[in-house]
Amino acid sequence: MDHSNCPVKLTASIIGGKWKPSLLFHLEGRTRRFCELQRLIPGLTKKMLTQHLRELERDGIVHRKVYAEVPPRVEYSLTRHGESLKPILKLMSGWGTRHRARYGLTTVRPQKRETTGHPVDAAGPDAALTLPLSRPVVAGQEIRDGKAVL
Repeated sequence: MDHSNCPVKLTASIIGGKWKPSLLFHLEGRTRRFCELQRLIPGLTKKMLTQHLRELERDGIVHRKVYAEVPPRVEYSLTRHGESLKPILKLMSGWGTRHRARYGLTTVRPQKRETTGHPVDAAGPDAALTLPLSRPVVAGQEIRDGKAVL
């Protein structure tokens, strides 16, 4: 099979990713304003929301309506083409619900971080960084097992 013409790959490239499925879910059957979408999807930055809405608009999935008011009011809704995704989104929702019930997952798995080999990457973002004592300890610095903790 020629993977460059795969319709599943095309669909996933248009509606897939970290934020687009959530955007489509929140726009299903409703018109929403930019700030409302930002509140509904925690962690989604203004920049990424703008980018994804523009991509969905470019692909004919989302309609953007700008009102000539001060301050400007902008609303987003699904186009007729976007509404045609409802059966796909319902199937994805059902599959996700069954998968969660079967495997006991309550949240989305965190994505793998790319590491650079630096000690901070290896330890993780919330871990204390420990270094061998090769220099004097600074006042207020904690020492554990002969190592200065930054």
